[in-house]
Amino acid sequence: MGNKAILFTVLIALLCSKGIAQDSPESRPPKVGLVLSGGGAKGLAHIGALKKIEEAGVKIDYIGGTSMGAIVGALYASGYSSQELDSIFRSTDFTDLIQDNVPRSAKTFYEKEDSERYALSLPFENFKVSFPQAISGGQNIYNLLVQLLFHVKDVQDFGKLPIPFLCMATNVETGEEILLDHGYLPEAIVASGTFPSLFEPAEINEQILIDGGVVNNYPIAQVKAMGADIIIGVDVQHDLATRESLSSATEILLQINNYRTVNDMRKKSKETDVYIRPDIDEFSVIAFDRGKQIIKSGEKAAEEKLDELKEIALRQSHAPKPRKRIKVADSLVINRMIIEGNDQYTRGYIKGKLRFDLAEKISFDDLRQGMSNLSATGNFKAIRYDLISNGLGTDLILKLKENPTKMFIKMSAHYDDLYKSAALINLTKKNFLMKDDVASFDFILGDHIRYNMQYYLDKGYYWSFGINSKLTDFDSEIDFSLIQGNFDVPLNPNIQRINVDVTDLTNQIYLQTVLKEEFAFTIGAEHKFLNYSTRTLGQLDVDPNVENDASNGNQRTNFENSNYFSAFSQIKLDTYDDKYFPTRGLIFDGDFHFYAFSSDYNENFSEFAVAKGKFGGVFSPVHNLSFKLEADAGFKLGTTPVSSFDFILGGFGNDFVNNFVPFFGYDFLSLPGNSYVKGFGRMDYRFAPKHHVLFSANYATVADDLFRTGDWFEEPSFSGYGLGYGFESFLGPIQIYYSWSPEISEGNFFFSVGYWF
Repeated sequence: MGNKAILFTVLIALLCSKGIAQDSPESRPPKVGLVLSGGGAKGLAHIGALKKIEEAGVKIDYIGGTSMGAIVGALYASGYSSQELDSIFRSTDFTDLIQDNVPRSAKTFYEKEDSERYALSLPFENFKVSFPQAISGGQNIYNLLVQLLFHVKDVQDFGKLPIPFLCMATNVETGEEILLDHGYLPEAIVASGTFPSLFEPAEINEQILIDGGVVNNYPIAQVKAMGADIIIGVDVQHDLATRESLSSATEILLQINNYRTVNDMRKKSKETDVYIRPDIDEFSVIAFDRGKQIIKSGEKAAEEKLDELKEIALRQSHAPKPRKRIKVADSLVINRMIIEGNDQYTRGYIKGKLRFDLAEKISFDDLRQGMSNLSATGNFKAIRYDLISNGLGTDLILKLKENPTKMFIKMSAHYDDLYKSAALINLTKKNFLMKDDVASFDFILGDHIRYNMQYYLDKGYYWSFGINSKLTDFDSEIDFSLIQGNFDVPLNPNIQRINVDVTDLTNQIYLQTVLKEEFAFTIGAEHKFLNYSTRTLGQLDVDPNVENDASNGNQRTNFENSNYFSAFSQIKLDTYDDKYFPTRGLIFDGDFHFYAFSSDYNENFSEFAVAKGKFGGVFSPVHNLSFKLEADAGFKLGTTPVSSFDFILGGFGNDFVNNFVPFFGYDFLSLPGNSYVKGFGRMDYRFAPKHHVLFSANYATVADDLFRTGDWFEEPSFSGYGLGYGFESFLGPIQIYYSWSPEISEGNFFFSVGYWF
């Protein structure tokens, strides 16, 4: 009996020891952790390495990443395959994302004019000029990641993703490394990649965070702590650069950042079981345009470790499950919107910018457009949002960080053949009188002093309110026949051309409603003071209504010196993607002014109206080639003899005052009439980035009472052509045109440098 008991005890001990052995680290399949370093565009090599890791049959159990490694790692951890990541990144314009370019369609008409007038904008608080903290707010990247990770939007614990995941960031105040493994996944990985000076710092749980690569660009210890037995690491950092390689501010900042991480990698690489280091030293951290080559370099580096990877796969008890293809979400339903951080801007203003209705299906394009609309205002340093399921649909938790800077100084310079040289200094103040408003004052110095004052109260969905005051002053040489009708007495028949000074002071008050950001309807009231004068005529016996001003020793003959009061309405649609060199879009601009009163300087005023409109479009049949086709017309209603609001065609440019209309082939202010019809076409070939060859043609009929007589149906009376060159400079567009017409013997050169104002 004793022997049987001993035998039974030994058997039990053997069975227990076998069970313990099965559960020991040596006997169970190893857990594999993947570490992905940061490196900007070089991080695209992670995708190539993942292709080979999949090919080897390795099952990844944990992923840790920093910066670009965090972005690629999070997407892979959420369920995307390496092939899907390849497709996503190849179809993404990272240059556009990083620059945070806000599409023109996201800007109100006030914002369009603002962005297309100034070459430089700087914060200006307490009479001190400062510089922005960063080039980009990272909004476009954030929008993209929210959509790509929508299928895991409710996973707050990153350990519960299809592959447990973590990423690293840096507390900019303390210099401590911050492990991010909980929260809203897009927000965490964007924080991990906020490269200093390139992106605005992120704020999570009241911590100000920047790129994790500053202190921990290769989180191997954190991945081991998750439970990894074997570490596969992909390192896309580069060694310290030579002086020849430090060709940009980004590269210099990266060099400073690398002082610590390069030394750390000597130890960390030895702790990595399979260390994959792609040969990518020739690529810069912003070389996203060479993404295909970078991905290939990752494949090549991992290919060299394929045997080691396959050996790891053999040690695992089972192959990874085939990844189901993830369909990127294209629409959603937002049932509730919670707005946080809006102290200076009302909920109505913010909802008006987002421009989508709750409890209705919207596309991610609509959501992205709404966020772009908010971003275009410049009123927010950061726009972050969580999308969380609520059972019936989705909650949008909008977390805003308002821009504390409310005053800006802006500058620009311009030259053209009409206004001549000019320098613009602007002061802009937001929240000037109340929430949601902005006040702006342009002071323009040059050959002619001008100003432009604007006040705009943006009420989003509701009627917005604006006040404009603008002084325009220029002189131009014109054919004397244009104004000869202002004189009732015979003048010297030898007078051919005279120099005319034009002064226009316009004050407007208006209401405007906007449908999206591309369509606006405006009604308002306007006061306009006009003074047309010349010094050319000298002492003349002229009509007593024509004033001779001999003050200050300068004799001036006025042939218009009146105040006009009118009501007006405007309808405008503008979907052009660029004001000066558009490649797509439509435009419609209709304007109606009813002139009811006047100070009647010439004693010939009676009520009249002026209507004008323009319609056109741009299309691009092939890459880098676009065609713009536009037609416009205008006419005067009423029997008034006032000719100051007649249409006058000629010259080249934008933003002319009153009813002056550009027309190639003729000099400024050459073709007058109280009505006109014009057709315009332009071919734009971009032969290199920012460089354009331009060919334009226009045709017009200009006469009095053109629509009443039916002459607008006839063949155009005037034609002109222009051949030019355009360049998109930091000052704005530079354009040089040679213009000619078969009706006249001499051609003209037109020059324009910088934004028009």
